[in-house]
Amino acid sequence: MGASMSRKHYRLEMPGRFAKSLETMLVAAALCGATFAAAHGQMANAPAVPVAHEVAGHGQGAQSGNDPWWKHAVFYEIYPRSFQDSNGDGLGDLNGITERLGYLQSLDIGAIWLTPVYPSPLVDFGYDISDYENIDPQYGTLADFDRMVAEAKTRHIRVIMDMVMNHTSDQHKWFLESASSRTNPKRDWFIWQDPKGYTADGKPIPPNNWISGFGGSAWQYDPRTKQFYYHEFYKQQPDLNWRNPEVEKAMFDTVRFWLDRGVSGFRFDAVPSLFEDQKLRDNPALGGINAQGDPILEDTYTNNLPEVHDVMRRLRAMVNHYPGDRVLIGETYLPSVQELDKWYGGSKHDELQLPMDMQVGFTNKLDASLLRQRINDAETSIDGNQPLFVFDNHDNKRSWDRYGDGVHNEAIAKVLATLLLTSRSTPLMYYGEELGMSTSVPTRKEDVKDPIGITGWPKEKGRDGERTPMQWNGEKNAGFSTASTTWLPIGVDYKTVNVRVEEGEPDSMLNWYKTLIAFRRSNPALRNGTMVMLDKNNPSVLSFVRKGVDGGPSVVVAVNCTGEPQTVSFDLRAVGKSISAKTVITDAPSLRGSSKLKDIALPPFSSWVGSIQ
Repeated sequence: MGASMSRKHYRLEMPGRFAKSLETMLVAAALCGATFAAAHGQMANAPAVPVAHEVAGHGQGAQSGNDPWWKHAVFYEIYPRSFQDSNGDGLGDLNGITERLGYLQSLDIGAIWLTPVYPSPLVDFGYDISDYENIDPQYGTLADFDRMVAEAKTRHIRVIMDMVMNHTSDQHKWFLESASSRTNPKRDWFIWQDPKGYTADGKPIPPNNWISGFGGSAWQYDPRTKQFYYHEFYKQQPDLNWRNPEVEKAMFDTVRFWLDRGVSGFRFDAVPSLFEDQKLRDNPALGGINAQGDPILEDTYTNNLPEVHDVMRRLRAMVNHYPGDRVLIGETYLPSVQELDKWYGGSKHDELQLPMDMQVGFTNKLDASLLRQRINDAETSIDGNQPLFVFDNHDNKRSWDRYGDGVHNEAIAKVLATLLLTSRSTPLMYYGEELGMSTSVPTRKEDVKDPIGITGWPKEKGRDGERTPMQWNGEKNAGFSTASTTWLPIGVDYKTVNVRVEEGEPDSMLNWYKTLIAFRRSNPALRNGTMVMLDKNNPSVLSFVRKGVDGGPSVVVAVNCTGEPQTVSFDLRAVGKSISAKTVITDAPSLRGSSKLKDIALPPFSSWVGSIQ
């Protein structure tokens, strides 16, 4: 949709890293012979046996030829608080992640992204950082972190940190100094402004109409110094003043601290929000009110200002001095693919390597035409840069629920997995996505932990539902913790939706993901082949070809996005002479022995991957 549309208008009117639908905003050959087929239960003509992931040690994170490792790696977001509790306190921790690295290796994960584990007052569960160069005691110590990184490395898994550069905690020493007086040397490290005026009864008026993503004015008055400070999010998260060169130097130093410690890159939180309009102009009103009762505004003067790209270029140049192809990922909720391209640096390729393409994964509609358009945009409109697709994260209801119809959720989830892992993109998964974990929305306000769910109840119920503990088995607390109570309740379906159960079920979501990831890693067309859309006017079936590399076979992919059977035929002259396509992966039993390219009967919400013969 139009570039002028405000972030605050989408999915519960939440900006930045917070959930947005973006609906209005915005899967060479089959591996040879019986060896691959016998190892993967979903493969055509294969016996229905559990996946035996014999290739796990090879590592998606391994570099291939001249390609950087991150082009082919499967990224996996971990919400540390919810992944594995190692000490029985009901909270996940770093040692818990270390304990579960073997599982991630079995999935062939190339890199894990950890949401913040820095010291924090936890107003926003770690996104309010009080010390950028340490580990919060609830998660462990720097020694625990170093051990986790070292153990991950032995399994060819890299570690990506979450870095919050837009704001700090109000308990960070920088802000404490800044707030101490108008003349403190760090006063200009944050955004302070005089009142616009005073009401008749003497109350100070905020400098403008800017609204916080968590409700109310984005300006907080400090009676001691008689000025307001700006906070795009909670009042306990004051925004840094990126127009001050000292702020940039200090933040770049924190990046160096972790790079020197061996991390392989960063995911930058809310990074389009670093700059605000110097003239403090009011954001235009869109009309209506959001879940917190505030006016819905465009974010013209508070988001995606051009100055941020200068910072990104300097950041990329600094990180490029480090060996090992360190990667920069952006949380980039943007209104168009044209804006997304800017975050790569366009044809210069000198900003982020992987800004997140939220326009594909958060359409929230299984619409073949819309998905075709968005995926094709990423293929053709970002100057040859590498797309990063994602369907799930810690700020949105799980895709199981956003896309599911309540009847065919598993088949629909397999469609999404097929698109994620066979398209020409770097895939980013979210813990539990591979199991089909669902959203556990609180039913009572008193059970809500996420502050935005408390302030916005009942219209906004917060993000607890997508952050529930990982479901490892059907035992106490799903194997997540030995505590009597976990920080969030375990999902009610944990007895059947868990790693242990699904590892033993050939047709499970987990084995579907393992099959796709293994094929992706091993197949040249899926690794490096270009992508050509097929049957472009079909409103029901999304299909494409990943062209063979160096004369090798191509791969054709088709997914039925409807609840009705669909019949498709493919003209593959665009990728050379072909008369058949051997089925490689499908969840449709009727297609497992198929080699047709014409009159392929796709059952409702089915997925089919074929190797062109």
